[in-house]
Amino acid sequence: MAAWTHIAHSSLSLPAATVTWTGISGSYDHLYLKMSTRCDAVSYSTNIYVNFNSDTGTNYSETQLYAGTATPTSYRASGQTKLQYSGYSTGTSALADTFSSTTMWIPNYANTANFKQTLTSSVSPNNSTTDVQWLVNTTAGLWGATPAAIHTILLTSFSSDFVAQSTFDLYGVTGA
Repeated sequence: MAAWTHIAHSSLSLPAATVTWTGISGSYDHLYLKMSTRCDAVSYSTNIYVNFNSDTGTNYSETQLYAGTATPTSYRASGQTKLQYSGYSTGTSALADTFSSTTMWIPNYANTANFKQTLTSSVSPNNSTTDVQWLVNTTAGLWGATPAAIHTILLTSFSSDFVAQSTFDLYGVTGA
């Protein structure tokens, strides 16, 4: 049976450009992030960026399945300086007080022999059926730097701040 340990919780009382967790212990099998976010960007949604271990080299790649219209699309990017499509945050153009929901699974994060994979699911709801005023996505990410355990996670919102009441939770999972 899997054991889940709540490692950290951040609930913003003021807007913040970043959320950072450092000194993440290598004593778990996997990491799991849960985020409920809204940002102050004048848009319906905006990207949540992820960096590991302060690495800003071109070591990140992603494959995304995205729906913001009746026709889902896919996207592939490599040679990025961060995971750019691993989550979305609701913006100020969306229905007031609506927050996005994002989860990220990071299996075998402490392994020092392999590159790190991520699997992210995100939704930015809105009280609208108009194209690109809502979205749902699933993204597979890869951090392809020299294999190392993840000990630091940095979250930022594209050209905006996360607003007050955004929440971020980090869990360690063992036995799964």
